[in-house]
Amino acid sequence: MEKAIVIYKSRYGFTKKYAHWIARELGAELMEARKIKASDIQNYDVIIYGGGLYAGGVNGFSLITKSFRSIADKSLYLFTVGAADVSDEKNINSIRSSLSKVLTPEMESKINIFHFRGGIDYPRLSFMHRIMMGMMVKMIRKKPEPELSEEEKIMLETYGQVVDFTDISAIGDMIDHIKTRT
Repeated sequence: MEKAIVIYKSRYGFTKKYAHWIARELGAELMEARKIKASDIQNYDVIIYGGGLYAGGVNGFSLITKSFRSIADKSLYLFTVGAADVSDEKNINSIRSSLSKVLTPEMESKINIFHFRGGIDYPRLSFMHRIMMGMMVKMIRKKPEPELSEEEKIMLETYGQVVDFTDISAIGDMIDHIKTRT
């Protein structure tokens, strides 16, 4: 396999977990985004970036978008990690819509994008994330029970707890894609 690196930025640990799994499966170098400079990624043939989804963006992904011109000839991969159920097409469409506001059409055509389900660690949430989640739960509680989605029911049941939906088998398609392309 060509020289590969997995770069990640993880706030609560879910993205880090996926990054470790991917790097191990590929025999790739692993690096936290804060420890690498844009010029350092020039030395790799395969660049994989993982970040959590926050307010429509990918945590730390500017490392790639700002460097895009100089790495556009590389094999580029992005994996996003969020609490939303990625088996729900509505959630995937929402993530893709948010990404299309950040990525140029050229980036979207060049970067292979995968989505993984992370989790939520309520006790470790930042003040702002705690406020946002509290507002979301308050809105969901106003809905009539029959109108709640499975995801909303789980959110209400687990509010305030640590919930981990990470699944190593979720990386299989991405790993296969990378291995067949390199």
